[in-house]
Amino acid sequence: MATDDLQHRFDRAFAPSQKAIETGRIPGGVLGIVDREGHRLTKAVGLAQRIPSERPMREDTWFDLASLTKVIFTTPRILALAEAGAIDLDAPLTTLLPDLRQYDANAWERQVTFRQCLGHQTPFPAVEPIYTYGRDPQLLRAFVLQREWRRLSEPVYSDINFILLGLAMERLSGKSIRDMDAGPGFAFSADPAQSAATEDCTWRHRVLCGEVHDDNCSALQGAAHAGLFGTAGSVLDFAQGLLDGSGASENVIALMRTPLSDKHTHGWEHARAGWFGGDGCSPGTIGHTGFTGTALWIDFDAGLAWTLLTNRIHPTRHFDSGIQDLRRQVGNLINGA
Repeated sequence: MATDDLQHRFDRAFAPSQKAIETGRIPGGVLGIVDREGHRLTKAVGLAQRIPSERPMREDTWFDLASLTKVIFTTPRILALAEAGAIDLDAPLTTLLPDLRQYDANAWERQVTFRQCLGHQTPFPAVEPIYTYGRDPQLLRAFVLQREWRRLSEPVYSDINFILLGLAMERLSGKSIRDMDAGPGFAFSADPAQSAATEDCTWRHRVLCGEVHDDNCSALQGAAHAGLFGTAGSVLDFAQGLLDGSGASENVIALMRTPLSDKHTHGWEHARAGWFGGDGCSPGTIGHTGFTGTALWIDFDAGLAWTLLTNRIHPTRHFDSGIQDLRRQVGNLINGA
């Protein structure tokens, strides 16, 4: 892509982010864009932290990526394990987790497959306050495996899917998630002085900064649905690796792009009317968002990826930051919709 075209797309897409910060809806953020050839632009605006003291946002600020963990860390590893023959995507999780609902051989949970979890095609509830059942991470893992889960009538996007995928990865590798390699430019914690603050947590009784915000990931001391930290630069490096094919095999990238439903591929969401990536992207676009205010989209047809990283839940999640509309605006302006 011509650098002047990239600059034009970036400049117009940055304007709504700057306005969101100026009006106090969001403390701060970093917008980044990269094309298949490696041309990239990033720009920071606002504050990395408001309380108890202010710090400016920087282009190299570390963010709690929240559910981007699912697509940057977990999905590529599960798909690579499948490609290597260590996992059969259409086999039940019990091939690696034989103790899943072990006291009921006919439990529906024992029939759930790896592919169904990747595509959020299971009846697990969207979320469960696992952290309220205790702070012993090993006991909580046993709780996740033995719980008789509430079965929904229709599949929904569920953290439980990826928590279970993470437990399978731990079982296969013999390592906890936090002892695994987070990937180039990523980590499972960050220097608070270099990080965007998230919430003033009501049960941990402190402003979280450089430690995972997700309650269940914190209690489990590492999980595959959240917990990854990175910068705009590391997120763009990951995206460029998928665009140019250097970051994963052709088969893994193809599965990331293959729809499993009208909303999800293997791990990702795909372009459709009204989604958070905007209306101007090509049908081959995939993307994902994170609760803390993060997001990444990759348009393979256009050879373009963009990330918007914000600390929209700082100092509280109980506020309408307008993040969903902001994401759509950014996507529309980048793609000329």
